[in-house]
Amino acid sequence: MYSEKVIDHFTNPRNVGEIENADGIGEAGNPVCGDIMKIYLKIENDIIVDVKFKTFGCAAAIATSSITTELIKGKTIEDALKLSNKTVVEALDRTSRSKITLFCTCRRNTTNGDNRLL
Repeated sequence: MYSEKVIDHFTNPRNVGEIENADGIGEAGNPVCGDIMKIYLKIENDIIVDVKFKTFGCAAAIATSSITTELIKGKTIEDALKLSNKTVVEALDRTSRSKITLFCTCRRNTTNGDNRLL
């Protein structure tokens, strides 16, 4: 069962699209289940001033991508790199009973092989 916030970010995702001439582009996903996320960053003076994403995947994959963009926009690169799956799960108001599904999605969206999203 998804929280209202997950449903909101799935049905009304924030920051969807591409950034032309992006300063950074990342791609992550899980080819086994088919979830793929591409993220575009515009950076000025070490601050993420704009972020967009395109995700092909389930509701949880789209919701985690959407909330991630909101959590890192306006942050320094250093702070954005510290973003954890737990922070994303908490930002989406997940209950402990249903965290596992979303946590799996967060892990699939990890680009650096550990427990951070970026």
